[in-house]
Amino acid sequence: MSVNQQAHTGPPYGQPQPGYQGYQQPAYGGQSLPGAPQSQYGAYNGPMPGYQQPVPPQGSLRAPPTSGAPPPVSGASHPSGHVAYSQFEHGDVQNGIPASAAPVQRPPASQPFLPGSAPTPVSQISTFQQYGPPPASVQQLRNHMAGMTIGCTAASAPPPAGLGYASVPPVSGSFSATGSGLYTPYSASQGPPLTSVSQGLPLVQPPFPGQTISTQRLPTQVPGFTPPPPSTGVGPSSYPPTTGAPRPPAMPGPPLPGQTVAGPPSSQPNHVSSPPPPSTMAGLHPGPPMSGLHGPPPPNHPPQPGYQMQQNGSFGQMRGPQPNYGGAYPGAPNYGSPPGPPPPPKRLDPDSIPSPIQVIEDDRNNRGSEPFVTGVRGQVPPLVTTNFLVKDQGNASPRYIRCTSYNIPCTSDMAKQSQVPLAAVIKPLATLPPEETLPYLVDHGESGPVRCNRCKAYMCPFMQFIEGGRRFQCCFCSCVTEVPPHYFQHLDHTGKRVDFYDRPELSLGSYEFLATVDYCKNNKFPSPPAFIFMIDVSYNAVKSGLVRLICEELKSLLDYLPREGNMEESAIRVGFVTYNKVLHFYNVKSSLAQPQMMVVSDVADMFVPLLDGFLVNVNESRTVIASLLDQIPEMFADTRETETVFAPVIQAGLEALKAADCAGKLFIFHTSLPIAEAPGKLKNRDDRKLINTDKEKTLFQPQTSFYNNLAKDCVAQGCCVDLFLFPNQYLDVATLGVVPYQTGGSIYKYAYFQLETDQYRFLNDLRKDVQKEVGFDAVMRVRTSTGIRATDFFGAFYMSNTTDVEMAGLDCDKTITVEFKHDDKLSEDSGALLQCALLYTSCAGQRRLRIHNLSLNCCTQLADLYRNCETDTLINYLAKHAYRGVLSSPVKTVRDALINQCAQILACYRKNCASPSSAGQLILPECMKLLPVYLNCVLKSDVLQPGPEVTTDDRAYIRQLVTSMDVAETNVFFYPRLLPLTKADVDSDSLPAAIRNSEERLSKGDIYLLENGLNIFVWVGVNVQQSLIQNLFGVSSFSQISNALSTLPVLENPFSKKVRSIVDTLQGQRSRYMKLIIVKQEDKLEMLFKHFLVEDKSLSGGASYVDFLCHMHKEIRQLLS
Repeated sequence: MSVNQQAHTGPPYGQPQPGYQGYQQPAYGGQSLPGAPQSQYGAYNGPMPGYQQPVPPQGSLRAPPTSGAPPPVSGASHPSGHVAYSQFEHGDVQNGIPASAAPVQRPPASQPFLPGSAPTPVSQISTFQQYGPPPASVQQLRNHMAGMTIGCTAASAPPPAGLGYASVPPVSGSFSATGSGLYTPYSASQGPPLTSVSQGLPLVQPPFPGQTISTQRLPTQVPGFTPPPPSTGVGPSSYPPTTGAPRPPAMPGPPLPGQTVAGPPSSQPNHVSSPPPPSTMAGLHPGPPMSGLHGPPPPNHPPQPGYQMQQNGSFGQMRGPQPNYGGAYPGAPNYGSPPGPPPPPKRLDPDSIPSPIQVIEDDRNNRGSEPFVTGVRGQVPPLVTTNFLVKDQGNASPRYIRCTSYNIPCTSDMAKQSQVPLAAVIKPLATLPPEETLPYLVDHGESGPVRCNRCKAYMCPFMQFIEGGRRFQCCFCSCVTEVPPHYFQHLDHTGKRVDFYDRPELSLGSYEFLATVDYCKNNKFPSPPAFIFMIDVSYNAVKSGLVRLICEELKSLLDYLPREGNMEESAIRVGFVTYNKVLHFYNVKSSLAQPQMMVVSDVADMFVPLLDGFLVNVNESRTVIASLLDQIPEMFADTRETETVFAPVIQAGLEALKAADCAGKLFIFHTSLPIAEAPGKLKNRDDRKLINTDKEKTLFQPQTSFYNNLAKDCVAQGCCVDLFLFPNQYLDVATLGVVPYQTGGSIYKYAYFQLETDQYRFLNDLRKDVQKEVGFDAVMRVRTSTGIRATDFFGAFYMSNTTDVEMAGLDCDKTITVEFKHDDKLSEDSGALLQCALLYTSCAGQRRLRIHNLSLNCCTQLADLYRNCETDTLINYLAKHAYRGVLSSPVKTVRDALINQCAQILACYRKNCASPSSAGQLILPECMKLLPVYLNCVLKSDVLQPGPEVTTDDRAYIRQLVTSMDVAETNVFFYPRLLPLTKADVDSDSLPAAIRNSEERLSKGDIYLLENGLNIFVWVGVNVQQSLIQNLFGVSSFSQISNALSTLPVLENPFSKKVRSIVDTLQGQRSRYMKLIIVKQEDKLEMLFKHFLVEDKSLSGGASYVDFLCHMHKEIRQLLS
């Protein structure tokens, strides 16, 4: 099967498939997935909505909401009788056209697909040809229409107050004449520039000099399709915004003459009361009421099916202006009167620049209802913030792999020119939602998995069988390999094996192989892993109540150790160590009446004093373990020992695992800087004076190489370290974190730990950490097809060579980010392939291989690259690259390099892909329009721009944390989620619509929740109604609300239940338990809260979003000139 063939052309997926013999098979073939929403389209090849359909009845397709109605929520089912709007009309695939000319078979739950769509531009789709005479230039039209235009004049007025960058031309509120501005407000007395339909020429208002911003859809010429004249409400959103309102999704593209301009219900403003809905505009076909527009109504034609322009220039249903949005449109002419003078320059309107909230909401509405079917090469998946189902049909799910671009340049010159990094964020053991099937486990017996003879790639859907099935050609290196006799199968008339659907490795993107003894250390199968709990019993740990808390929790937690699906009990054995300046080992053998303690005081030469009885089965030794956990807090209750050791503790655990000949994990609970005389002893080197100097990088580097060598030994044994830190002062996280980081472990930090406020968070983290799925003794290799290769890796792991990523442990939350570079030319026909192979030991001691495959498109046009990028993944990569940079370069150099790279990415787009327009316009690619706002968040983060309250340890901790985050975690970490709790509907399960991260969006009379993956802030305005305060906090006034709450009180009223359920929902989405912080307006904690309002200026000197956008524009203009 050739690489560029459609992955599947056998029995269509719309029909039931033969099950995999011996596999449970929920919904693999055509069966609809449980819980998956049924398609809003007919079955494949069935009637297409939006085509030869009867004319819809007069009246709105989706009734506009009345004032005060809650905004539409992603994933909410549509009431019957309402048409569900999807971004995809028939024949469209988001951001890309399938690689094959063969019909694409899809399950009925997927959107129907136009047979015969080829990988060429849309110009070959004949469906559009019946409409009208030859086109005016779509390029020109797009210039008018697709512009997201924000005017700002280059007059000599002084720059606006508070602009963080000098010499930026002042920003005015005027808008460029052509193109409706994105989120441009219109007043009732003025209308947008309207095109006179009879002549087809835009009535252009006098242009203002100045700078405009526009997000562009790339132009696509469509023969036989006349671009209709721009009409009211066309272009990426002409919805007048109100402060804080999540605007309805911007749907670019003009309606055809007389077409229905229908729209979804507009989202309600978050804290501004709506004006009464204006009367419906005369002459328009069914659609929501529009704010009173003056000027002639368009002619009345019978409605035709609409096509909306998407990122890839296809067409689909349009949306009109939305009701309930006030605001003036400066500078638009009143029709029938001469245009007035331009308004005076003023600051750029934050509502007119790209909104993350809007983009997220659009993607949810457009892509949340359909399953994402992975059968087509180079498809851009929905955003990480969208809740969607995945159907694996030959490419790995985006839950396992996300790429910065799904269409990569054919040559290295083109890649260098664009500066878009080519990277994949891989999460090999990612947790799947219950509705999706776990990877099937394939057992090929003693012969093991079938592999390419030359490059050793594993059998996958892209391998091509030849010579009647007797040999196969490798899709990675083109080498031809004999098919082993036991694996032989005949081919059908299409060249596909007859058992194609019976073998996961031939039809799925992700699967597992049972590894043979050849894949094991020393050629023998591994023993089940062990967990060793190592508890600091120094004075601080005992006095704070920590030791007692840990011992109490372990009594019950040991019953929840991870186990294979069908096993009665966990195969993991456990051991216990306590330590201060010396180490105490415990014999908890089941035959003993009482546990025995053995002390090792020679910490310079660490050894394990007992073999038998140290690592035990929990069930067999239950009573002895319980007795030990009762005794430990009593034994050390009167300790006066304040000093601790650290490296010998790790050495002890390592030696114990070596003696037991197994892999495992150490859970170390540690409180202070290890200053006691021992190997790995550290000194306090915290020095804030180094910030912003060339020596700042030393704060992120370990103070001794001892721990790097120790980490290397741990990886060789499969000894992973998870570290729980409870510091009251400087602890040197940069050094203590080396071993957890290089062994694939985790660090948890609870500064100034207090039992009453922090125990809940710590215990939740500990439970999650002990129970989660982990692979031990793991090695990962990424293979690529000829033309690109993996050159750089980011994450928590160790590398002893240039290709193998080694991890003593890899859990379900960890990602490895891989960067690719060209080493040859790629071809558009064959595309590019990645195969990630992870060899690991399961928690039952079974050696396995997990394989993930992904096929990408290749392009010779830069426009195709920019149309298929994913900004969230790009930011994940850029942050990790920068956070590694601070180890070797001054922070300022790292920041400047980040800004420069992004300016080059956007300048290359402007120069090579955007329609010609004045240099004063900032033009952003549609799928990168959030790059500036997200990049600014990375630049303002504590690692790259610390405020005075951020400690050195905090920065080292965050740096390590981000390095192994997945895309969803970096997304919310850098741009936190802000929800108005007072707008929550207590009767529904949905979350309230998020608002933008800026102080001007907050109202004194409301309560808001902000989460960033580590903390949840509940901000309470000074004017909040007393009844709400009573319902949420159980106190009668604002002044009585306590800042010390670590959980919300459980009160029996709908508002309390709703808010607690929102908090629980958010906690469930994150890998760590978030700390709850109550912030009262005008309280001292408010400064901390404001630090996370990332669209505003930061106290540490970070620019506001508006200022940074101007700065980026200046950088781009400098590059272009």
